[in-house]
Amino acid sequence: MQKIGRAMSAAMAITLSFALSLTGNLISGHFSAVGFLVCFLISTAVSLLIGLLVPMKPLTDRLCGSLPPDSMKRRCIETLIADLLYTPVITLLMIALSCFNARRHGGSLPFLPAFLRALLISFVIGYVLIFVLMPLFLRLILKKYGVQQGPPRRPEQ
Repeated sequence: MQKIGRAMSAAMAITLSFALSLTGNLISGHFSAVGFLVCFLISTAVSLLIGLLVPMKPLTDRLCGSLPPDSMKRRCIETLIADLLYTPVITLLMIALSCFNARRHGGSLPFLPAFLRALLISFVIGYVLIFVLMPLFLRLILKKYGVQQGPPRRPEQ
């Protein structure tokens, strides 16, 4: 089960880092391939670290304990928990890097307004991505490791 958790963390970290780095660079109005790549690599490394340090499944099980496992309400709350863990950290890194780069090149970027705007947009994008991709990735990873999902099927007669 630890392999499945690590694979899920990696898949979600890479996907969220890619999407949020791309979004951050596009909404800044100054997209550059190098800026995107730097943001992507740094946010991926930090996201992977979060995934290793924060056991998502036990955390969501503890916080959603009374909700049925396959309910939409539980899925929405699990998505919100993941979004609240990953998105602010990735967004903070992207905006800090953008402010640093702007200052390095003689410009200025007001940190707080840029961060709050990007955080709002990133929360929405992160939530949608996590909601859509988490079950998809889980299915693929369970299949990869040969774990059957759902009730056992009866053999055809």
